[in-house]
Amino acid sequence: MKIAEWMKQSGVAFGTSGARGLVTAMTDAVCFAYTVGYLKHLASLGEFAPGTPVAVAGDLRPSTPRIVTACVAAIRAMGGEAVFCGFVPTPALSLHAFARAMPSLMVTGSHIPADRNGIKFNRARGEFLKADEAAMREQDVGLPEGMFDVNGALTSPVKLPPVTNVIADYVARYREFFGRDALAGLTLGIYQHSAVGRDVLVEVVEALGGTALPLGRADSFIPVDTEAVRPEDAELARQWTADGRLDAILTTDGDSDRPLLADHTGQWMRGDVLGILAARFLRAAAVTTPVSSNTALEKAGFAADVRRTRIGSPFVVEAMTAAAEAGQVPSVGYEANGGFLLASDVVRGDRQLEALPTRDAVLPMLCALVAMREAGKTSLAELSATLPPRFTLSDRLAEMPTAASQAQLKALALDPASGATALGFVAACGGLSHVDETDGLRMTFDSAEIIHLRPSGNAPELRVYVEADSPERAQALLELGIAAVSRWRPAA
Repeated sequence: MKIAEWMKQSGVAFGTSGARGLVTAMTDAVCFAYTVGYLKHLASLGEFAPGTPVAVAGDLRPSTPRIVTACVAAIRAMGGEAVFCGFVPTPALSLHAFARAMPSLMVTGSHIPADRNGIKFNRARGEFLKADEAAMREQDVGLPEGMFDVNGALTSPVKLPPVTNVIADYVARYREFFGRDALAGLTLGIYQHSAVGRDVLVEVVEALGGTALPLGRADSFIPVDTEAVRPEDAELARQWTADGRLDAILTTDGDSDRPLLADHTGQWMRGDVLGILAARFLRAAAVTTPVSSNTALEKAGFAADVRRTRIGSPFVVEAMTAAAEAGQVPSVGYEANGGFLLASDVVRGDRQLEALPTRDAVLPMLCALVAMREAGKTSLAELSATLPPRFTLSDRLAEMPTAASQAQLKALALDPASGATALGFVAACGGLSHVDETDGLRMTFDSAEIIHLRPSGNAPELRVYVEADSPERAQALLELGIAAVSRWRPAA
């Protein structure tokens, strides 16, 4: 049966980054089949054969160890050598695997709730792109007789290999580029929650001379979304910074490839602002980012080549790689969720940071903190104020079926001016001046304000993104957008 049919039957399909679905649907049999299909695709490209090592890691969700085991069983069934890297950040796994031209996969659902999970597949030297996903769907996969019970569970235990340490090289990467005293004198809170990189982040800060103060460690999984900060996380940050001892707070999402950075007052920084600061610090010649990211990038004027893509790291990787191949280096990419990617090496003085073409949470946060110090600023807020004044916000309408939101957007796209009027957007923002359908429907109005509607690629949610010239105006637009699309929610 083709992987496409497995996806149809299970409901575990490709989203913006990997295959994701309900934990109940991600049976051992489904995860085994997907891993076999992945390896068959790599075999067709010459990147896998019997005896090939394949790296595997996972996040801290309760379902992750079981899924990791099913993936390891599939690697062995295909004659591969499973290299278990433990429960570590996605970029740490990728750094190890890419350097060795080794296929790798990460079991993670990123920021989505614990009742869901996923598998992110990588090729030997970079991310799985959309063309790879399409080819994997066409692979025929059957299950070995007797290996699974009627519920799709493995019938015999599978022992994982000893853990291969990938953290030491990941920490060394930043210590050697930024220096052992790059954060000296700074006291940084580390919001640990259930992020798989929570201890690694402490280790990185201390390796660069900073003082790390662990905060908010959790025993159960917390779905921290770096693009839609939970009210309770906003309140925690305010409480932790109230006594003035912290210079900033650092955290990540579940698999620690997307950052979230707060200033000394506990104000969480938007990921697309963090991306601009990091790109500027690295003196990027080419910057690739999704269409939803803050347009202060273009207004800042430091990058000669700016490329806008659909949302999702595979699209960013493809475009930033093309920029690098065209000689526009350093070539970097980032997403509105903060994940930062390097398509080419970066040199600062006598130090070099090697390319890592996958999302990383650590690099942009370090860039911002070091840039703050080098610019003589006393806070991240002061550093952010050096950018053109454009402010973005986003939120999601949960439990909005993807098919329903896609149907509504399709109808809206037929006559966007009338639709924007009916939703109240024209009355609030002026006439509709531009529509971008790169990903969802992004509407720019005569006021230069932006409202962008897009179904999530990972969950049954409708995302609303807005941009304006002040935080207060952005908040008002976000409330207007959420209220308007709430009328689209199907009746229970």
